[in-house]
Amino acid sequence: MSERKFFALGTGSQAPTRTRNQNGYFLRWDEQGILFDPGEGTQRQMIYSGVSANSITKIFISHFHGDHCLGLAGVLQRLSLDNVPHPVEVYFPAYGIDYFRHLSQASVYYGRAEIIAKPFDSPGVLFENDRFIISTLPLDHTVECWGFRLQEKDGVSFQTEKLEALGIKGPMVGQLKRAGQITLEDRTISLEEVTVQKKGQIFSFVLDTRPCSNAIELASNADMLLCEATFLNEHEKEAREYGHMTAAQAATIADEAKARLLLLTHFSQRYTNMDGYHSETKPIFENVVCLNDGDIVEVPSRNKN
Repeated sequence: MSERKFFALGTGSQAPTRTRNQNGYFLRWDEQGILFDPGEGTQRQMIYSGVSANSITKIFISHFHGDHCLGLAGVLQRLSLDNVPHPVEVYFPAYGIDYFRHLSQASVYYGRAEIIAKPFDSPGVLFENDRFIISTLPLDHTVECWGFRLQEKDGVSFQTEKLEALGIKGPMVGQLKRAGQITLEDRTISLEEVTVQKKGQIFSFVLDTRPCSNAIELASNADMLLCEATFLNEHEKEAREYGHMTAAQAATIADEAKARLLLLTHFSQRYTNMDGYHSETKPIFENVVCLNDGDIVEVPSRNKN
C-alpha cells in the first residue's frame, strides 16, 4: 500500500534549542524514503520519529551550511551499521564535493552500505523513473543553495463502478491498462471509457533563500510546500541580509504559486512561540502549519479536491 508522509525531524535554524533540533526532513513516498538536509542530531531524531535507516533510499543536500549537513556523517555510518541492503544516492551541489568526502569519512567505521554520490551543478532533472521526477533550481542564499521539487507523473484512475458494470475484473484490469483496450465478446473497451485523468502529486522543498522567482517555480501547484520562515516581519532587514525569508514572504510564495499546503520551518531561536507566525501568514495564505520537531503530515490527496 502506498504511503506518502512527511516527517519533521528538526525545525530550527543555525543552532539547536531545547525544543528544536537542527534541520532534518524525511519524505516517505511509496517505496521511496527521501532524507533532506540532515543537520546535527538527525540520526537521533529519526529514532524518535520512527524513521529507520533502512527506509532511506535517497538523500538531498541543499547547501553545505552546517545546520543542513553536519548530520550526514552519522546517517551514512548508520546505513552501514544497519547493513542497509540497497544503494543510497546522495544528491548535493558539486561545489561541496570535498565537504561530502570529509563528512562521509569523518571517523573510522566499516563501510558496508553502497553510497552513490550524485553531485550536480546545473538546474534541471536530477532523477526520473516511470512514476515521478525530482528536479532542482538555484535559490538566493548567501552561498550556493538549491531547492527541490518532486513531481509525480500524471496518470489515470479506474472507475470501479464502470469496470463492474462491464464485467472487467481481476487480470483483465491489468491487461486493459497495459494494452489500452480490451475486447469482450463483440465489444472493444478502451482505457478512456473506464478511467479518469489523475493529476500527479507535488512536493516542494524551499529552504534558505530570499524570496525569488525560482522559489515560486519550485512551489508551483504543490500539494505540499516545505518553506523556510526564519524571521518575522519585524526582522525583515535581517532576513534579507542573511539570505532568508519572513513568514509573510513564505506565505506570499505559497499564494502566488497556488500551493495547497504550506509547512513552515527553519525558525530562528529568538522565537519561542508561533503566535506571530500565524498572525502574519493567515491573512495571506490560509492553509499553513508551523512545524514542530516530530510532526508527521500526510501529503494531501488529490482525490480530496
